[in-house]
Amino acid sequence: MRDERTLDSNVWICLKMFKTSIIDIKTAEFIFHEMTTSVILPGEEGEFSILDFHQPIISCLKEGMIKIDEREPIFIKRGIAAVKGNELSILVEE
Repeated sequence: MRDERTLDSNVWICLKMFKTSIIDIKTAEFIFHEMTTSVILPGEEGEFSILDFHQPIISCLKEGMIKIDEREPIFIKRGIAAVKGNELSILVEE
């Protein structure tokens, strides 16, 4: 686990981070592969969030947007997300 520390108004804020990988299943190439603090996924039952040290989970994803921190969302047609340890792996069809 890695902590990023930033100074904001003379107060240290600790951001818990986890590794996030998004892979296009057609090309087997990384679309995204970085440390993140929050990911919101388009689950079949609705959107859900992944934070650091999330419980292990495997979930199907429907068409929608993957929202990663404050970055531009990534549009997907469908996919599968898995969390194990402090790592989120997502296979998607764009």
